[in-house]
Amino acid sequence: MMKIEDIYALSIRKGIEADPRGEERVQKSLERKREKFEKLAGHEKEEFDQESLKNPYSDTRVLYVAEDKEIKKVLVGIDIEAAEILLAKELGDIDLVVAHHPSGRAIQDLHEVMDMQADILYSYGVPINVAEGLMRERKSEVFRTWNPRNNWRAVDAARLLGVNFLCMHTATDNQAAKFLREKIEAEGPERVEDVMNALRAIEEYKKAIEMGAGPVILSGKPENRCGTVYVGMTGGTEPPPKLYEKMAQAGIGTIVDMHIGEEHKKEVEAASMNIVVTGHMSSDSIGMNLILDELEKQGIEIVPCSGLIRVSRNATQML
Repeated sequence: MMKIEDIYALSIRKGIEADPRGEERVQKSLERKREKFEKLAGHEKEEFDQESLKNPYSDTRVLYVAEDKEIKKVLVGIDIEAAEILLAKELGDIDLVVAHHPSGRAIQDLHEVMDMQADILYSYGVPINVAEGLMRERKSEVFRTWNPRNNWRAVDAARLLGVNFLCMHTATDNQAAKFLREKIEAEGPERVEDVMNALRAIEEYKKAIEMGAGPVILSGKPENRCGTVYVGMTGGTEPPPKLYEKMAQAGIGTIVDMHIGEEHKKEVEAASMNIVVTGHMSSDSIGMNLILDELEKQGIEIVPCSGLIRVSRNATQML
């Protein structure tokens, strides 16, 4: 039997297990946050987000609990808005709605999870002072982008309709990054086309190709040698564009990521790097599916919607 808090705890645990920084560094990050909290006083301590003392992913949260009950059936989507909350209510037998992309407090604090990108890039040879310096401004930009928006619409809909609601973002992105990194490394790719072939063998991407949204090479050519392959996928959102030059200098030849903006693409091309864009919904689906499989093992029925390409890797069932 699983309740909402059990599912939430599972997502955090699986996120930490797959975290590119390694569990030890994640725990050190949590310890530093606790030390900071203990030094606070007055309104600063009162207003401190104490959930962050046990959860290293600010964009993975329980968003609303209408009824704390055993969860037997969940509606799961990449993007959940008021329409999907209303859909859950209309279906009538949904115990919990699970989103990938964050809402409410989880999107307000999205920028907080971006620090992990500096640690990941440091492991690839980018100087930590450079990675942290460039990431600092990008975090501020993301905060300024999301802070003034109406981020609570879906949460408000869940509250008004009495629907349980949570989101899993970086926790599942970590799972996707680990899965793809292992798949690509197992192939030992020499050229970009080898990376593409490794991706084409993955079920979520096979289905995305049928939908016209499969992996594509946005910079470079199939015959280019790929060099060191960097799998992005996690850490909140895209890094600062200027960081790509530093990545190239550190020896990274090919980036594999789920999406990339125009300014970022230009910087990748200027640095003579290859970039393979795997697809947004399909890549998010991989990370979600790996955790949803754990729910399925507990007898929970998964109802996919809103961009989720459901693929079960449990031996008993393939959707």
